[in-house]
Amino acid sequence: MPAAAPDGKETQMASRRTAGPGDRYKWVALANTTAAIFMATLDGSIVIIALPAIFRGIHLDPLAAGNIGYLLWMIMGYRLVQAVLVVAVGRLGDMFGRVRIYTAGFVVFTIASILLSFDPFDGGHGALWLIGWRVLQAIGGSMLMANSAAILTDAFPSDQRGFALGTNQIAGLAGMFVGLVAGGLLAGIFLLPLTAGFLVSGPVSGLLSDRFGSRGIATAGWPCSGAASSA
Repeated sequence: MPAAAPDGKETQMASRRTAGPGDRYKWVALANTTAAIFMATLDGSIVIIALPAIFRGIHLDPLAAGNIGYLLWMIMGYRLVQAVLVVAVGRLGDMFGRVRIYTAGFVVFTIASILLSFDPFDGGHGALWLIGWRVLQAIGGSMLMANSAAILTDAFPSDQRGFALGTNQIAGLAGMFVGLVAGGLLAGIFLLPLTAGFLVSGPVSGLLSDRFGSRGIATAGWPCSGAASSA
């Protein structure tokens, strides 16, 4: 007697069983990389509107003779470092594992964000403190941005890849806009020192690194070495 064809409910249950941990991993990866791209782009624009408050806080006139370099590095240094390093750290991800380099980016980004939340100096030394840690923060941000798309490309099948990458890019554009608004609110309305804005990124990125980093991704069923074996 021929076996009865499975009904729709049995087929759905079977597809859930065969989805396996890899299906869970792709959504973990999307949530994590989207938050990372949002933070990396937010911190790139959060200082722009609040620059007057920053320079007042360190008692420095950025338009005075000899101080224009501080202003330029505060405005462009973060993006400049990211643009220079993004290809190099992407290659490091291919060589040593995309998830490893990505998680290391969270660590670097967190440390720099915490150190940017205060400035013990005034004048030129205070500006150099902020610029130096912004450069380190940009290095961490480039490690996040360079490997996010690669992780999503590995995690999602071809018919869902466009959705994942598009979501990631929307988060990046949203971060640029929210950074401008957040910088203005912190410095203008709430009268907080702008460096307090960087303190938000520290605990958040640390939490994401612990929850969705190498340990979290491994428990979701993906090797921590990323795609290094296929590079």
